[in-house]
Amino acid sequence: MNAALIAVLERIADALERLAPTARPKPSFEGARAFRHDTTSGAYIAAPDPSLPLELLVGVERQKCLVVEAFTRFANGLPGNHVLLWGVRGTGKSSLAKAAFMEAATSAPSLRLVEVDRDEVAHLPGVFETLRGCRKRFVVLCDDLSFEDGAAAAKALKSALEGGVSGPPENVLFVATSNRRHLMPRDHIQDRGAVAAAEDAEEEISVSDRFGLWIGFPPMDQATYLAAVRGYAERFDLRLPNIERRALQWSQLRGGRSGRVAWQFIRDLAGELGRTLF
Repeated sequence: MNAALIAVLERIADALERLAPTARPKPSFEGARAFRHDTTSGAYIAAPDPSLPLELLVGVERQKCLVVEAFTRFANGLPGNHVLLWGVRGTGKSSLAKAAFMEAATSAPSLRLVEVDRDEVAHLPGVFETLRGCRKRFVVLCDDLSFEDGAAAAKALKSALEGGVSGPPENVLFVATSNRRHLMPRDHIQDRGAVAAAEDAEEEISVSDRFGLWIGFPPMDQATYLAAVRGYAERFDLRLPNIERRALQWSQLRGGRSGRVAWQFIRDLAGELGRTLF
């Protein structure tokens, strides 16, 4: 091989090295307990600890017990099932998942929370593989999960939960919140042909079967709604003689009662009284 050809090959090799993507650094989960996964960079960005205490979630006592028990067992190295929190919007599904994580993390320093966006479902297998190689244990939370993109997204999630040949990571507990028990939007069924819709429905419903723990959140009645308002008001020392009447008026303007509506009322009231909450 002559010198000219060697020089050409060396230039080609140098060009290929410059075009090759740089290896992403191994993520670090030190310095924080909660992280957010960024799809574009692949980074895990530290986030503040969730601030809503578990005791402020009213009307979901059974759900609190189930989620805290599941998280605590997992944090202690015991096997557990992936968790699906489903039900009426605003009933505290996401808040409960984060508050239960903080409860479990108090006695498990190596427990971490990683939140992924619902549009990242296709990236979950890669996220799980990255976390598999870490020595910590992870609660991976996907809020408001649904399959707007149809069966392709469902297959990606199922692949992540099953783990392929190597199996699912033992150090990852996946938690999803959804307004639908079977994670499937109604208009998706209507917009497809009968055969295609039936196949997609089977694919998507089979994903919900991968969650071993289903926890439902029913609508909030008036007594529970007012109990939530009183609990928030006592916690933040917001005193008002007609607070319950105003809270009911607020819920009527919002078109319903829920823990979220109660919290929004308290935030508005704190602003009116010139008070901070945290």
